[in-house]
Amino acid sequence: MPDFEVTELGPADHLEAGEEVPDFTRPLVTDEFWEDRSLSDVAADEGRTILVCTPMISSFAAKYIWDELDERDWFDRADRIVGLTASTPYAVSSFLDDNGFPFAVFADPANGVADSLGIVNDLDGMEGISEPRAAVFGLEPDLTIDSGWVATEWPEFPPYDELESDLGLE
Repeated sequence: MPDFEVTELGPADHLEAGEEVPDFTRPLVTDEFWEDRSLSDVAADEGRTILVCTPMISSFAAKYIWDELDERDWFDRADRIVGLTASTPYAVSSFLDDNGFPFAVFADPANGVADSLGIVNDLDGMEGISEPRAAVFGLEPDLTIDSGWVATEWPEFPPYDELESDLGLE
């Protein structure tokens, strides 16, 4: 049994396969620098972009998800992987540097992108504070979702084996 309580998040009105993700521009952060980039620019090349949404970057849930993706070599098997979190660029850059992760994460401290995706999770007992639910979306270059998964409880982790099949990472 886990040492923490599992919490039902309730229904989410998240985007589904066949729908288009609204384009956005936010700081895209690596362990070395960040710059404002749009999702459409990142996804413009041929192939699929995998958008991995995690709770605040310093949470154990975010660390666990990124550790698992790194261990499964998704970065070597996918066309592109980018993250999204409600953390600041400074927090994201420190997290990436501390863990040596080879990916970039969109910093969205106001959580507006998660709201447009329909994956906002209001944090219990913290008035006005929210973060993204854990979620994974496979995106075509035109930002159409071709597959995905969204958490329904906290903490909940992606069904990695199923997603690998859905995303063509086998």
